Amino acid sequence: MPGLITLTTDFGLRDPFVGIMKGVVLSICPSARLVDLTHEIPPQDVLAGGLAVEAAAPFFPAGTVHLAVVDPGVGTARRAIAVRAGGSYLVGPDNGLFTFALEGDGWTAVSLTAPEYRLAEVSRTFHGRDVFAPAAAYLASGVPLERLGPTVSDPERLRRPGCRLEGGELVGEVLDADRFGNLLTSIPFARLAEIPGSGALVVEVVGRRLRGPVGAYAEGGEGEPAVIVGSTGRLEIFVRAGSARDHLGAGRGTIVRVRRAG
Repeated sequence: MPGLITLTTDFGLRDPFVGIMKGVVLSICPSARLVDLTHEIPPQDVLAGGLAVEAAAPFFPAGTVHLAVVDPGVGTARRAIAVRAGGSYLVGPDNGLFTFALEGDGWTAVSLTAPEYRLAEVSRTFHGRDVFAPAAAYLASGVPLERLGPTVSDPERLRRPGCRLEGGELVGEVLDADRFGNLLTSIPFARLAEIPGSGALVVEVVGRRLRGPVGAYAEGGEGEPAVIVGSTGRLEIFVRAGSARDHLGAGRGTIVRVRRAG
């Protein structure tokens, strides 16, 4: 089966960068199948890039290569890496972009230093073209991960916000907002069972008590912030026909609390 490669970047589509990377991939592995996850990651937003790949990776076949370039450190001493984890490959800068894949056991990472698996000339400003795209293409064509460079035991990790039980409340925070203004939180639905008591759930953010969790976006009151379990399995705050981000003035890092009524 031809290799499958996804692409995630903060490049946008105005400039030719994404197309150039695809050209490099197809020059090395003409049978590759390319899937654009998104090229609208906010510029230099490494956490947002990691969240996008994390959300998508479980829905692709084993062996998929996820090529992600959100790289504010391009041209510096930061490493270029490839990671094998959960049956997939991840290729990109070693800046915490793949933290989600490194949280468990069973991963292997290498530094992309083998010259035969890069372009002949490597610029200081476009490693997506010269380093990452070739590595992804060679992996997709069946080259073993270990041939791309030496093993890395200490890849960079971001501080990824989680949630904690504190005084009978589950306390988390907003991770990001999508284009609809929905607020993705760090609170997994599965953790709600840890909250003591038997009353209805109460979700609070910026001093506001929110409705829900509801079962569908349409069940939210118009102009009224509400809570739903999003597609990633985390609590999500939304406003039907509006933007929770704008309505609440909330964003990344805003604290979210969940408790039981009564």
